[in-house]
Amino acid sequence: MKFHEMTSPRLAVVDRDQTVVVIPIAAVEQHGPHMPTGTDAILCGAVAEAVETRLSERVLLTPTFWLGASAHHLRLGSTLDCKLGTYVATLCDIARSLLGDGYQRLLFLNGHGGNIDPMRVAIRTIQPAYPNALLAAGSYWCAADPLLNETLAGDHKFVGHACEFETSLMLHVRPELVEDDRRADAGELVPDQIDGLFLSRDMRQRTREGFTGRPDLASAEKGRRLFEGVVDQVVCMVETLLTQPLGTEYQQFVPDDKPGT
Repeated sequence: MKFHEMTSPRLAVVDRDQTVVVIPIAAVEQHGPHMPTGTDAILCGAVAEAVETRLSERVLLTPTFWLGASAHHLRLGSTLDCKLGTYVATLCDIARSLLGDGYQRLLFLNGHGGNIDPMRVAIRTIQPAYPNALLAAGSYWCAADPLLNETLAGDHKFVGHACEFETSLMLHVRPELVEDDRRADAGELVPDQIDGLFLSRDMRQRTREGFTGRPDLASAEKGRRLFEGVVDQVVCMVETLLTQPLGTEYQQFVPDDKPGT
C-alpha cells in the first residue's frame, strides 16, 4: 500500500494495528565526483519500494522524505541541508500526523548517516505522548554487516559515502547516474572517533574529494547481491515489528510465566 497513491476512504479502512507505516528518510547532497546528489533518496526509496512490494498488505509506504541533516557536507557544495532542530521537529510532525490518524506502528527507514541521531531524538521526543504506539527507526543497512563483509572487496567493510557499497547499489538500481570514468580510490578517511570519543568533523576535513572507500571496486553484480540481501533483512525487520506487542506497561511485554517474573 502506498499512502500517496490511495484515496482517503481507502486509507480510512487500513488496519491501524496490524500495519507498519514505513517512512523513508534520506538526503540530497554531494556524493563525490561520480555519484548523483540524490543517491541517498534514490537508494532508500528503492529499498522501501521493494519492501512494500513484498509486504503490500502489511506495509503502508509514505513518499520518501528527501531532505536530510547534511550540514557536514555544506562546505563541499551541491548540498541541500535542514538544520537539526528543524529536522527533528519535522520528523516529529510527520509521526504525529500518522499517530493522530490512529496508526500504531511506525518505522523511519533511513538512508543517510547524518539522519541517525536526529531520527532517534525525534522518536524519543514523541514517545511519551504515545506510549501505546510502536515507534522504530533504523538505517536500511543496519543489519547488513555480515553481508557487507562477504560482498565488499575493499578494506572499508561498512557503509561510507559514495563508497563501494553505495556505488554498487547505484550501479544496480540506476547505473546511468554513475560516472564510471570518475570512480577512484578515495584515499585515507580521517576518523571521527578517537578512544571512544566522537569528533565533530565535516566531510571536507575527513575526505579528499567528498567520498570514502573504494568505489572503483564497485560493480552492478555486487549491487544486486547487496540490494536483494538488504531488502530481505528489512522485510524481516518489518515482520518482527508486526509481532511486537503494543502496550504501556512492563507486564504487557513480559509473559507472566516467563522465568524470573
